[in-house]
Amino acid sequence: MKKLLLLLAITPLLFFASCNKYLDILPKGKKIPQTYADFEALLRDEATVHQVPIPQAIILANDRFVSPANLNYYKLWDINYNWKEQEDRKIYNNSDESTYYNAYSSISVCNLILEHGPAMTEATAQQRDQLMATAKVLRAISYFTLANYYAADYDPKTAGQLLSVPWIESADIGAPSKQVTIAEIYDYMIKDIKDALPNLPTTGLTILHPGKGAAHALLARIYLQMDNYPDALENSEKALGYNDKLYDWTAYYTANKSQIEDPNNYTLKKTPMDFTYVENYYFRHGQSPNYTAAELSLQVERAARFEKGDSKFASRWKLRTVVPNTYFASTMTGFYNTQGLTTVEAYLIAAECHARQGNIQKAMDLVNKVRKTRILAADYADLTAQNATDAIKKIQQLKQNELIHSIVPFADYKRLNQEGAFAKTLTKTVDGKTVQLSPTSHLWIMPFPLGATENPGNGSIKQNVEK
Repeated sequence: MKKLLLLLAITPLLFFASCNKYLDILPKGKKIPQTYADFEALLRDEATVHQVPIPQAIILANDRFVSPANLNYYKLWDINYNWKEQEDRKIYNNSDESTYYNAYSSISVCNLILEHGPAMTEATAQQRDQLMATAKVLRAISYFTLANYYAADYDPKTAGQLLSVPWIESADIGAPSKQVTIAEIYDYMIKDIKDALPNLPTTGLTILHPGKGAAHALLARIYLQMDNYPDALENSEKALGYNDKLYDWTAYYTANKSQIEDPNNYTLKKTPMDFTYVENYYFRHGQSPNYTAAELSLQVERAARFEKGDSKFASRWKLRTVVPNTYFASTMTGFYNTQGLTTVEAYLIAAECHARQGNIQKAMDLVNKVRKTRILAADYADLTAQNATDAIKKIQQLKQNELIHSIVPFADYKRLNQEGAFAKTLTKTVDGKTVQLSPTSHLWIMPFPLGATENPGNGSIKQNVEK
């Protein structure tokens, strides 16, 4: 998608904002956008608004392959990848600032629109209200990523006491910020989305503008994280009412079979998971939006967790050895909706909620509806479940694979680690030794970067994790 070249002084400042002044976004004396065209252009800036990488969440879960060379070079990567609990990650955390600053840059643009949008010129009331509603949804999705990356999981017993992330509603230099509780940030996200819904269009202006389907999908995600299954189910079904399409990966596999099955052909194919992917509600980049790229490589052990006959997996990765490393290399290039909102997530949220409520057959019907577009006919058979626990485990296996490299698998690990039936200890062998990541490990909370804690703007930030 082509970027707009904004003739506004704010945009380059947003993108190149100093790590030492994460709240100092809007320069004094610079031009405030005034017209609808000015404000709407800000929301099309993919690098500033629609990109939130989550590198350490992916690395901690071992959802990507990291070479020994990179582990030697990036100490923080090594700590998280190999689950070295004794190490103090805060010392090395300036190598992981992207999640924090990208998310707050997106929030700052949304705040700017919401602060000054009521006075925008050359706009109808409907255009103004829709743009401001869009900004509220975008702000909420950024806060969801921040809250699940840097704080403990939502637990009603502790959410009112444990701290989450800094909350700010202004883009002005010197605007106050407050590190609120987990309960407060979740309440704030829900309020933002509910306030936005009446003014959102059915379909956004572009795939970068969330519509009603995206808003309900985000509410479903948030409610699921809170273990509020009735509201999560209601909103997932509302989202699917706006878009319930699934991409047929079995047909894609058939059309590209010769290249996919050639073990020596690593020519990159253009990914269908781009801006026009039929499963999209809202598109958000995980890595840089400025150039096309391959997907992250996978460990051999991680690839083994995909179901036999998974055409979506086989279309995206292929086993490769580049001495001394063997891994599954990406065979696609393009832009990927790793941090946005999609129909497959809505289906699998609905499936879990049905299982939680005892509707096992309905849950598995939804799982199988997704699988029929993924699993090749020769390997396909309907999945069944004996009980809710069995169903949720099968839903999770599919969900972890479908949404790999998004914030969702990491958030789901943290959520389900609170339940004995689903808590999982990750295990692997490193240099001949068995290492583990327990469900209660402090590594599941990422420390704030030093640039934020040492220069917090007009507020204060307390680390949510000791090391």
